[in-house]
Amino acid sequence: MARFFQPKKKTQFDTKHQSVTVEKLDHQGAGIAYQSGKPMFIEGALPSEQVLVQIVESKSKFSRANLIKVQQPSQQRVKPFCSHYHQCGGCNLQHLEQSSQLEYKQQALTGLMKKFSGQTLALSEPVTGESLAYRRRARISVMVDKKTRQLQFGFRRKQSKQIVTVTNCPVLDTELNVMLPELYKLLQGFTHQESIGHVELVKGDNTKVIVLRHLKPLTAKELQQLENFAQSHQATLYLMPQTDQLDLVVGEEAYYLEAGVTIPFAPNNFIQVNQAVNQKMVRQALEWLALEQTDHVLDLFCGLGNFSLPMAKQAKSVIGVEGVDAMVEKATQNAKLNQIDNVSFYQANLEQDMSSQPWASEKFDKILLDPARAGASGIVDQLSELGARRVVYVSCNPATLARDSQSLLKQGYQLDKLAMLDMFPHTGHLESMALFVMR
Repeated sequence: MARFFQPKKKTQFDTKHQSVTVEKLDHQGAGIAYQSGKPMFIEGALPSEQVLVQIVESKSKFSRANLIKVQQPSQQRVKPFCSHYHQCGGCNLQHLEQSSQLEYKQQALTGLMKKFSGQTLALSEPVTGESLAYRRRARISVMVDKKTRQLQFGFRRKQSKQIVTVTNCPVLDTELNVMLPELYKLLQGFTHQESIGHVELVKGDNTKVIVLRHLKPLTAKELQQLENFAQSHQATLYLMPQTDQLDLVVGEEAYYLEAGVTIPFAPNNFIQVNQAVNQKMVRQALEWLALEQTDHVLDLFCGLGNFSLPMAKQAKSVIGVEGVDAMVEKATQNAKLNQIDNVSFYQANLEQDMSSQPWASEKFDKILLDPARAGASGIVDQLSELGARRVVYVSCNPATLARDSQSLLKQGYQLDKLAMLDMFPHTGHLESMALFVMR
């Protein structure tokens, strides 16, 4: 029997403005109201507020609504300090008072850990830094508007591919922020503006870094203008004609200082955005591990050696494991630069069985892992086999930390300490650190 295509009927929902009361925030910073028991997510709304909204999405288990007007504001609501806040997608919590942001993030972390792992623990003091001018890295989107033919230079709009032109970003490092208006003006004079992909700005301890992604060759005049701009700001300039190609034009390789070691990095290497919080985070991780000079330590997802190199100065030996070959090579170079000879770095796919890896035959006293947002699924199940009595898990996603905690608890570890790391003030994003101790 022939089957004929029948388009699904679109779900109809009421788009009229309606007033609701917000009860709490979700773990990404959106307000939650309830209608007949179904949660409604409202970006920009705060708990206890009466708000006027318009539903824009309705599913069987939840709905989403746009905030039209705050009818009864919360006492915790403040005026955003950035003029671009309501358009730019970079921050989503500037309307919430800073101390309340910290409280909310700690509650979110506690709630997720309890929900997924069943563990309830009093949090250690949050790790915090400055709430303004904290970002030492930013990618500036560049695009020519098809209608106006004007060059857009800034950050993506909230839930959109469009760009908000930004020449002053209060959360960007001051030395990077001051370059924005001049750099925007410079690029407006380029011949092939539509061929500019993006601009990357990074702050090292010895230099600022500018990376220009371009799809067509620059003219001699444009190249000279960029060189002059970089030199006037005592910055290092790279060109990126292809996604896997970085050409140093002028300046020196950047580095940052961390716990007594120097860590050089390329512009496409991962480094933590918030240097002040990173420094406190490394110091706390070393304290929680309670390192001794007889310890053999394993650092999983080690990157450039952000934790490995400082740990090697306090332990007998450190093994760092990372999935990206280029990062392993860079970490090895960084160890040599710092004359640290008791650390070795290996490349491995940490999503697979590690039993065949040369370093996996060793036993370790302490383990630190700092995975990406997807967490450490797979390898986390194998940690107890390595003999470690203490495990520090640094997480950029509390949901995957909570999930992976279940495995560690089943292996015989107990959750001993938990802290929130405010790496990204004025956003719903939170990082955390957990200490697990073998019972």
